[in-house]
Amino acid sequence: MKKIFLSMLLFGMALPVFSQEIALLSNVYAREHVLLNGKWNYIVDPLENGYYDYRMQPQTDGFFINKKADPTELVEYNFDTSPIMNVPGDWNTQVESLFFYEGTVWFKKDFTVEKKSATRYILYFGAANYDTKVYVNGQKMGEHIGGYTPFNFDITDAIKSGNNFVIVKVDNKRHRDNVPTVNMDWWNYGGITRDVLLCEVPETYIEDYFFQWNKEKQGSVYGWIKLNQPVANQDITIEIPELKLKQNLKTDASGQAAFELKAKPQLWCPENPKLYDVILASNKEKLNDQIGFRTIQTDGKKLLLNGKQIFLRGICIHEEAPFRSGRAWSDEDAAVLLGWAKEMGCNYVRLAHYPHNEHTIRMAEKMGILVWSEIPVYWTISWSNPDTYANAEHQLHDMIYRDKNRCAVVIWSIANETPHSAERDLFLSKLAKYARSQDDTRLISMAMEITRNDNDKTISMKDNMNEYVDIISFNQYMAWYWGGNMQDWTRATWNIPYNKPVIVSEFGGGCLYGFHGDKTTRFTEENQEALFQCNLEMMERIDGLSGLSPWVLVDFRSPRRQLFGIQDFFNRKGLISDSGNKKKAFFVMQQYYQQKTEQYK
Repeated sequence: MKKIFLSMLLFGMALPVFSQEIALLSNVYAREHVLLNGKWNYIVDPLENGYYDYRMQPQTDGFFINKKADPTELVEYNFDTSPIMNVPGDWNTQVESLFFYEGTVWFKKDFTVEKKSATRYILYFGAANYDTKVYVNGQKMGEHIGGYTPFNFDITDAIKSGNNFVIVKVDNKRHRDNVPTVNMDWWNYGGITRDVLLCEVPETYIEDYFFQWNKEKQGSVYGWIKLNQPVANQDITIEIPELKLKQNLKTDASGQAAFELKAKPQLWCPENPKLYDVILASNKEKLNDQIGFRTIQTDGKKLLLNGKQIFLRGICIHEEAPFRSGRAWSDEDAAVLLGWAKEMGCNYVRLAHYPHNEHTIRMAEKMGILVWSEIPVYWTISWSNPDTYANAEHQLHDMIYRDKNRCAVVIWSIANETPHSAERDLFLSKLAKYARSQDDTRLISMAMEITRNDNDKTISMKDNMNEYVDIISFNQYMAWYWGGNMQDWTRATWNIPYNKPVIVSEFGGGCLYGFHGDKTTRFTEENQEALFQCNLEMMERIDGLSGLSPWVLVDFRSPRRQLFGIQDFFNRKGLISDSGNKKKAFFVMQQYYQQKTEQYK
C-alpha cells in the first residue's frame, strides 16, 4: 500500500504553479454538465485593443466586460452584433480572411443557470490555442498557456441565476519560448478547438481517481480516490459489478483513500479490448467510467503486452479533420480516423505531436488500438529558459493527468526530433523523470534522430537520452530527405547499441493522390509506393524492431509546404488524401501488417 499512497501524493500534489486554474476534473463527461458548444460571437482584434490601452497597459474595462452602450456613448465594439463562429472549431478554416491569421480573437457565449445551493460550477475547456484568458460576467476567472491540453475554472462566485455570459480571449501568436516554438510543420489553428462544458459538482466532490492492474502483484487491481478538499472520514464506494467487486472506503485527513482489490479481470488487448464498468460514489455524487486493465513492459529488446511479445503495427496521426480541413475534435472524427487505421491493419497509433482530444483516446480504447501520446517539445525549444521548461512540464502533467486511466495509452512521449546539446539533455531528462514520477505503469519514449553514412549505407543511433527512455524510437526518411538510390538503402547496416525495443516512429515520403508516373518521379503515387516497399525491406534488418508508425495517416495542413499545384499548403506524406482517398502506399502497409499479424499470433 505504500506504493499506492506515493502515487496518490504525486498525482495529487505535483501540479506546477503555472496559472489560476483549479485541478482538472477527471472524467469530465461523466459529470452533470451542459455543453456550451455551438454558435459564439467573435471579434478579431489584431492590435489587442480590447485588452490594452493606447499606452499598452492592461485595461480595466476591456472587451471582457461586454459593455452595452447607449446612443450617447462611444463604445467601439459590440459582441451582440458581431459575426458568429462554431465552437469547437478553428478560425482558420471557418473564416476565409483568417486562414493565415495569428493573433487575438475574442469569443462570447450567453448561457443561463438556475443556481443551486451547495453546488460548485466548473467551466471546462478541452483546449484552446494558445494563450487563453477567460472572463465570466466581466470577472477574470484565469488563464491558460498551451494549445492541446484541457483546463478548467471554478466560476461559482461569478455566476447568478438567470442570464450569464462568458468571454474568452484566445491568442495563437507563436513565440520563441513557447512549447511548441515558432517553427513547426503543422497548421497553427487558432480558436476554442475542443468542447466547452459547464459542470455541476457538489461542494466536496471526487476530483480525481486512478485504477490500475498491478503488474508486480498479479491478481489485484489497485488505485486511489481523491476529493477536491482535505476532508477526512468521507464515505466513498467503488464498484466493478461484472467482477463482483465492491469496497467501502473512508478518506484520510488529506481527502484521499487508497484501495487494493483481489481480481481476475480479462486483460485488455487489441484482439479483445475489454472494458469494465466502474462506479465511484459518495453521498453526494456518482461517477461512471469504463476502464480496462493490462500491463505494458519491456524485456531486453522485446515489447510485452500482458506478458506476451507484441509488434506495434502503427501509423502517425495529426489531429486533422477527415474530409474537411481544420481541427478534428469529435467522436465522429475519431471514428473515421481510427477506422482508417484499423482498416490498414494497425493495432497502434502515434498521436503526433501533441495530446489529442479525449474522444480520440477513448475511441482508441474501445476499438482496441494502443496509443503513443506526445507533448509538443518539437525541434528546437528554448532549452535554457526555466519558463519554457515549466510550460513543457505543465503540458506533460495535464496529458498524463487526463488519460492515466485509459489503458490504451502505453507510451508517454516527451519530444520529437530535438537537436543534441547538454542543455537539451538536461531539459529532456528532467521531463522523463517527471513523467515517470507521475506514472510508472507506462513506458517513456521520444522520437530521436539518427545519423547515416551515405557511402557505406551505415545507419547509427547515439543519443544520451537512451538511459531515460524505455523504448528507442527514431524518425528516418530514407530516399526522401536522404539522398541516394532507394534500393541501395535496403542493404543498410544498423548500429543501435542499446538493449531496448526499437520503434521507427516516422518514415515515409510525399505524394499527391492521383498523380502518377515513374517510381523515381517525386510526388507520384508510384514513388511513394516504391519508397515504402524499400523502407520496409530496410527496416526488417533492425535487431529488436518492435513497431512502426509511418508518417502519416492523412494529408494535413502545413504552412511549410508551398509547392504550388502539388502541396498547396498540405504536407502530402499521408497514405490517405485530405479528401479521404487511399494512395497506393496505404495498401503496401496493409499487406505488410497482415504478414506481421500472422507472425505474432
